[in-house]
Amino acid sequence: MSENFRPVAMPAGITTAASLAAAAPPPGPLHLAIGMFDGVHLGHQAVIEAAIHSAQPAGGVSAVLTFHPHPSRLFRPDAPTPLLMPSAAKIRFLHDLGVNTVITQPFTRAFARIEAGDFLARLKRHLPALAAVYVGENFRFGRGRAGNVQTLVESGRREGIAVVSVPALRRNGQRISSTRLRELLAAGEIAEAGRHLGYTYFCDGAVQPGAHLGRKLGFPTFNFAWAPEARPAYGVYVVRLRAERDGIFRRGVANYGLRPTVTRGRKVAPLLEVHLLGAAPALRAGSAVRVEWLEFLRPEKKFPDLEALKTQIARDCTAARAYFKRKKIR
Repeated sequence: MSENFRPVAMPAGITTAASLAAAAPPPGPLHLAIGMFDGVHLGHQAVIEAAIHSAQPAGGVSAVLTFHPHPSRLFRPDAPTPLLMPSAAKIRFLHDLGVNTVITQPFTRAFARIEAGDFLARLKRHLPALAAVYVGENFRFGRGRAGNVQTLVESGRREGIAVVSVPALRRNGQRISSTRLRELLAAGEIAEAGRHLGYTYFCDGAVQPGAHLGRKLGFPTFNFAWAPEARPAYGVYVVRLRAERDGIFRRGVANYGLRPTVTRGRKVAPLLEVHLLGAAPALRAGSAVRVEWLEFLRPEKKFPDLEALKTQIARDCTAARAYFKRKKIR
């Protein structure tokens, strides 16, 4: 998802905090889901929804404690884990799930040195109303990642905090995880990625001026400079585009990649080009849009000339129309 994501003002009773020290959740017993939650996939959602559903009947407050940057940036700065979703997008998505408060704790060396046995006590000092914590069954934490769910349970008994461990979810025998999602995206398996996420993979961005080559070929496009950390495979996809100004989804076909037929070996940044299959709105440069990625059609390739490229784009559009007809997607 793009760093061009535009955060919106949160409704009353919904809060965000840049650290535990700055957190001021609404009053009431606090039910806290803890994790990196990169991508907020179905497994993450199970943990978060457990906190939400437990808080509601108790008149409590649901909250998420997440971290930035990813711990790998501290421990493996030369090979950090590529993120599926930037922080701003994640915060908004968590609130959309129904979480009252999102706390993004800076993951520093000092924070990483907290002993596992002291972790819950530290949380309690910052969050006195903390009643329960919710984690995935494989949650590890504390200095040297020495803490696990059993460590939390033992600390919870001392601190008077309930600990809930949520079992991992599996699909086709494999655990749903952020690691698996990165693999699916890199392989172009965008539809399967959506099934692991529990929602259609999407990106947000702003229209940028183009060279109008698509228009000359008879296939005008909206262009977006977009280079996420964990990027999908370069290629052609069936997509839907929604302009922020009217909220209408429009069917399309997109190329994401380096445009080798046109650039001819020049070093360029990845570009997302979306051609709409029907009437296109008049979107100026800077217009905010969301692109939903539905199906992978083919890898990006270099064609011998523009006429061959034009012929292939026509085939891609035919394939995209067939997809929408088959899936009965508007």
